[in-house]
Amino acid sequence: MSEPTLLSAAEARDYMVGQAGLRAVVHPPGDAGLRAMLLARRCVQLDPLDPIGTNADLVAIARLDGVRAGQVYDALLPGYAFEHFAKERCLLPAGAFPHYRERLVQTPWWRLSERLKRLPQGVIEAVLAQLRDHGPLRADQLDDHGAVEAMDWSGWKGTSRAATMALEVLQTRCQVVVAGRTTAGKLYDVPERALPHVAEAPPAGDFGRWALTERVEAAGLLSLAGGPQWSMLNEVRTSGLPEQLVAEGVLETVIVEGSRRICLAPAGFRERTFPEDDGRMRVLGPLDPLLWDRKLVRQAFGFEYIWEVYKPAAKRRWGWYVCPLLHQGRLVGRVEAHRADGRIVVDRVWKEPGVGFDDAAFGEAIARHERALFGG
Repeated sequence: MSEPTLLSAAEARDYMVGQAGLRAVVHPPGDAGLRAMLLARRCVQLDPLDPIGTNADLVAIARLDGVRAGQVYDALLPGYAFEHFAKERCLLPAGAFPHYRERLVQTPWWRLSERLKRLPQGVIEAVLAQLRDHGPLRADQLDDHGAVEAMDWSGWKGTSRAATMALEVLQTRCQVVVAGRTTAGKLYDVPERALPHVAEAPPAGDFGRWALTERVEAAGLLSLAGGPQWSMLNEVRTSGLPEQLVAEGVLETVIVEGSRRICLAPAGFRERTFPEDDGRMRVLGPLDPLLWDRKLVRQAFGFEYIWEVYKPAAKRRWGWYVCPLLHQGRLVGRVEAHRADGRIVVDRVWKEPGVGFDDAAFGEAIARHERALFGG
């Protein structure tokens, strides 16, 4: 490969924040903005925890005006997005579906083959036929096909209901998709109804090539050393394809000062222009694309971020669900908060030493976030 471009920490920060869409609001408010944001971000990682909005809510609120918590699902499902594995489980634009359908993507650790062994013959076909004839339906609205041995994986207990396990298989195979979310659970349907404008023809080109360029665009800088930011693409990382795309001029390599890790970036990334910073402080979701590579965040921002939600309380350095605060291109602190009586209650704020913290900007950020959660 050619000699990597050397970026100072300041240059890396400037590019990463701009590429992540966190300098200023550029999309329209409401549903149209949410659809534009998903296209720009390539994927939005999903997580069910919801102390001040889910991660998908936090990603949207940091980048858009005029959105409310939960609207991301109403605006995108059905028709504009589907759920699948990308950076773990994500919302993906509808235009990505033909690539996934062609590949029938699964993560290597998801153990699809193990589910297939546990399911009685004919259950998958029966569930698919019911959804085709009567969808969209929730999992609990499917006919009962008996029980199966639940998956038990590192303390995570899966379903013991055969119909629900069959649904998991069908979604992984892209034979059904999530078509909406209700307070009672997800709605599932066949893609020809839920994604009616998606082309039937298989996409041109190789899945790995498409997925790698998408991931580099989503991450901004993608370390060749690996890490959770690669997720299901780890086999692509070690396949020689990254080096091939660099040689072709599709991607280029970067090193951030103080590190020996080589990162991939889109070709010509230094010529990209981004809007001027709007001066807002932003509350970032723990799984925001800017934070995917914690080592890179430490190099570029001098900010150590650990999501401690799965740590025992006694072992946490900060707290359970702590969100970084971005202001004028720097990570200036972190906040832990919760909902109560139609307000956001701030439990604790940690101000980053030596960076500077604007209390007024923080108050405005919490007020904007509160409006997104509760209206007004």
